[in-house]
Order: sequence, then C-alpha cells, then structure tokens
Amino acid sequence: MADKPPQPFEGTEMPTAGWWEALWPDPAGVLNAVGLRAGMDVIDLCSGDGWFTLHIAKAARRVTSIDIDPELLKVARHRLAEGGVRNCEFVCGDAYRIAELAQPADFVFMANAFHGVPDRARLVTAVENVLKPGGHFAIVNWHARPREETTILGEPRGPKTELRMSPQQTITAVESVGLRHTVTVEVPPYHYAAVFQKLAG
Repeated sequence: MADKPPQPFEGTEMPTAGWWEALWPDPAGVLNAVGLRAGMDVIDLCSGDGWFTLHIAKAARRVTSIDIDPELLKVARHRLAEGGVRNCEFVCGDAYRIAELAQPADFVFMANAFHGVPDRARLVTAVENVLKPGGHFAIVNWHARPREETTILGEPRGPKTELRMSPQQTITAVESVGLRHTVTVEVPPYHYAAVFQKLAG
C-alpha cells in the first residue's frame, strides 16, 4: 500500500491576507526574543508563507524553509525575493523528516503549529537529530485561552480551544524526549514561546 501524502497538522490555520500581519507586526522582535542571533544556521519549520522566514534570513547565515504546502512556499519564495535575501533554501516536505530535509542547524523555529502535531515525541526527536550540540528549538504557541477570546481584526483566530497547550504542557512534551527547557517568554497578545536546548555531547 502506498504511503499517504503528508497532511497539515491538525487545526493549523493557514494565514490569510491581513490578519497574519496584524497578529505579528514585529516578527524580528519575536525572533530576537526567542534567541535568534546573527550568523546562525536556521530551520524555519512549518514556515508557511514566509512571514518569519524573511526576518530569519536577514539575520542568519543560512536558512532552510520547510513546509508541506507548495503554494505557501511559492508565496514565501516571492516574499524573500522581494526582500532581496538569497540565503534560503525552500523545501516541500513532512516536518517529521526534518533531519533528512535539512543540514544540521543551530536553531529550529516553529510557530503556530506544535499544538496540532499528532506525534509530538516523533517530531521532537527529529528536531533533536537535526540540531547541532548546544542548538536551540523555539516553539511559538497560542496560549490555552478560549478561541473566542483571541480576536484579530474583529474575528476569532487560531486553533480550536481544545487543541491549545499551556506553556507547561509544551515543556513537558518536549522535555520528555530529551531537550532541556531554557526559557519561556511572552509573545503578546496571545502567544508564548518556549525555548529548548540540545545538550552538548
């Protein structure tokens, strides 16, 4: 039997014009807050339309943008071309295969998707395998608030209420696989970022 084609993670709402930009007016500030630094080799996992990828690429030495949606990657490719950055490789593929799709990285960034991952241990293991020793994994997640309370441009946005994860739930899910939690930062108005590190050795 042939393998099923990869599907988007459950409840991952794809960005549409207007509200994504309204939610993230300062993507560079978010990236700075989670520890992205100049000169890193970075993977933007489940990168979508490249809203964060562009700003990652402006700081990083090299970026790999991974998403399963080829149409979103086309948008991302155009966004980065318009932004004049050329240090990004775009890869259409399954997030679970990150270690096969990208070279070892100093930093893996994942925004607005971890809540919908069916097999979190498998994903975290894959991320750990692609990280260099001492590398970091940053997860930006919606706070576990009722969806009707997270309005953007007058409409509720984000995953279903029951899919949302508290910071502690995210930390537990990732640390159970072996990465070490280093910091959690608030990402207003509706998100937090939990950052983890792969231990050296």
